Amino acid sequence: GDAETPGSVERRGRRGAEDGMSQAPGAQPSPPTVYHERQRLELCAVHALNNVLQQQLFSQEAADEICKRLAPDSRLNPHRSLLGTGNYDVNVIMAALQGLGLAAVWWDRRRPLSQLALPQVLGLILNLPSPVSLGLLSLPLRRRHWVALRQVDGVYYNLDSKLRAPEALGDEDGVRAFLAAALAQGLCEVLLVVTKEVEEKGSWLRTD
Repeated sequence: GDAETPGSVERRGRRGAEDGMSQAPGAQPSPPTVYHERQRLELCAVHALNNVLQQQLFSQEAADEICKRLAPDSRLNPHRSLLGTGNYDVNVIMAALQGLGLAAVWWDRRRPLSQLALPQVLGLILNLPSPVSLGLLSLPLRRRHWVALRQVDGVYYNLDSKLRAPEALGDEDGVRAFLAAALAQGLCEVLLVVTKEVEEKGSWLRTD
């Protein structure tokens, strides 16, 4: 993931009864709690993992440990940036998910998105090209940026760590439209985060 100004880890919490405040009769129900980490350094892969899992399970230290495990003998680790500020590759994400008993499945962009069985998918992690900026200059270089999509209480959210707050995408149709737009730009890759059982059965794919 590419660098961003230091942001805070942000948690949008419920308001109301959980805070010990009694809600007035007829008050609107509080919005769902959506966990969302903001971008820090080049840690978008760590943020995408935590955002898709909806809790802080990974840190830069944990990701660096995975890098060492994947390439124990290399002086310059191929799975992260040379500066040690992050920019982790897909192998780190896949190893992190495997450690939790989950799996990442590549989505074949040639398939129609109608074949994606979203109820079988825990969440999605997208890899997008992202322009590099130095101050106010936008450079013609492309870095890769990891973005999580996840459903919370029936609503899908774009949990991009560069957003100030989660962006609601709506229902299944909304997230398919978002994916279609991202894939249409090319250079976008989609990983499905699923349980091992769903991976083995292939039930993330609709065959009807």
